[in-house]
Amino acid sequence: MKRRAFLLMTGAALMARPLHASTCGFEICRTEAEWRDRLSENEYLVLREEETERPYTSPLNEETRTGTYHCRGCDLPVYVSDSKYDSGTGWPSFYESLPDAVRTKEDRKLLFQVRTEVHCRRCGSHLGHIFDDGPEPTGKRHCLNGLSLTFVPGE
Repeated sequence: MKRRAFLLMTGAALMARPLHASTCGFEICRTEAEWRDRLSENEYLVLREEETERPYTSPLNEETRTGTYHCRGCDLPVYVSDSKYDSGTGWPSFYESLPDAVRTKEDRKLLFQVRTEVHCRRCGSHLGHIFDDGPEPTGKRHCLNGLSLTFVPGE
């Protein structure tokens, strides 16, 4: 009887959650089908499956105008052009993100290497990785996939 009571209480607690509560852990949640409808196949692989685009393939590498880089998944502003620099790696690189725009987590996908993955704090889309070999003032290199970003020119 104790197990049955526990299961009934657990079920009641789950049903009592507010209808707007996020089940994906992010402010913006979409089904796999919704993401696939919004993104190209390559964008989906990078943003949702945490793949990496080939180096030197993004037109954002050559972008030098003043403006803001947004998450392709939800249009949240994540980086500004003032923090962008040419790292020589083949991916758009920045030394810092906008305040409260991104989150990080440990990435152990590579054998014998732990990296810091960076993703959009609002929709969880994979943006790239952060390394400790960037310029001052932060010493960080946010090495991002161009497919994860859209550029909005400044006024």
